[in-house]
Amino acid sequence: MSEERVERLLAEVHDDFGMIRVLEVADYRFLEFGDAIEQSCVFTADPCWLEYDYTRAMLIGALCHEAPESALFLGLGAGTLTQACLKFLPLEDVEAIELRPDVPRLAIEYLGLDDDPRLYIRIGDALELLDSAEPADLIFVDLYNDLGPAAGHLAWKFLEDCQKKLSANGWLVINQWATDDGKPLGAALLRGLYHRHYWELPVKEGNVILLVPSDLDQTLDIDALTARAQALAPRLGYSLDSLIKAIRPAT
Repeated sequence: MSEERVERLLAEVHDDFGMIRVLEVADYRFLEFGDAIEQSCVFTADPCWLEYDYTRAMLIGALCHEAPESALFLGLGAGTLTQACLKFLPLEDVEAIELRPDVPRLAIEYLGLDDDPRLYIRIGDALELLDSAEPADLIFVDLYNDLGPAAGHLAWKFLEDCQKKLSANGWLVINQWATDDGKPLGAALLRGLYHRHYWELPVKEGNVILLVPSDLDQTLDIDALTARAQALAPRLGYSLDSLIKAIRPAT
């Protein structure tokens, strides 16, 4: 290992759910749960930079909405996607629900999470706190622990309630695990719950991002989505075109 790839431990805490670590390798910092299970990657020079395709794909989900004013993040992690959305979208009110109190503390202390006045963080179980959240134009579900996706990713009522919590013309964006056949985890459940009326975006990290509209009358305008992404590309520093081309109807 060359000198610049040396791994440095910046923080380690233990809570009721296990271990949380923050590591630094060259220009990046990583949030890990448990036994080296990477949850988030932050480019320290720009904490809004989305390093991984799955986070860029979730940003594409946000761009499905023409002009979102409110967003709800179920699972915060290092907050890179949250910060990107705050920076690049016309958001006025953002709420994040995070299970573990040390996660936002570490994100602020080590991972560049800004204390943005538009951002409100609540600590607790998203499955229990969803009812008390405000309706939102965008809702992101990214509930992972050191064993994989939390129970909410396969919980019919919770996923149904997420869609119901959307404002008119809103979008639900779910970071779902992919199974060996490339379909999202719980595909049969999802097809029944959302009446096959959603879109999938598979990414190389082994996830499938689900793009779920608020109702059956709402559709995905790929041309408008592409135009919004291309207009944003100079500010992002990367193109989203190849990911948008990978969007497919529900399988």
